[in-house]
Amino acid sequence: MTFVVTESCIKCKYTDCVDVCPVDCFHEGPNFLVIDPDECIDCTLCEPECPVEAIYSEDELPEGQESFITLNAELSPLWPVITDLKPAPEDADEWAKIDSKLQHLER
Repeated sequence: MTFVVTESCIKCKYTDCVDVCPVDCFHEGPNFLVIDPDECIDCTLCEPECPVEAIYSEDELPEGQESFITLNAELSPLWPVITDLKPAPEDADEWAKIDSKLQHLER
């Protein structure tokens, strides 16, 4: 089992989760983070750190977010590893209130 970053992260990209990850399994895209399922050790440290509740264990994903299992696996080898806390985008708090954001994902 692994943890998965879901739609809530799109355009928010808070990196609080990255700072606590002991195995550096997060990868950073232009406006989204993903977890490498091959690197994740299921430690649960990242889940409570996410201010927009975008991280779930793959067996507890909210309905409609199942496609993010594949998306995390697909994008993690393409994007660089992120290991340090970074400032969130200036408009992250505004995007945090929006639900359907998949169309805004930049690859």
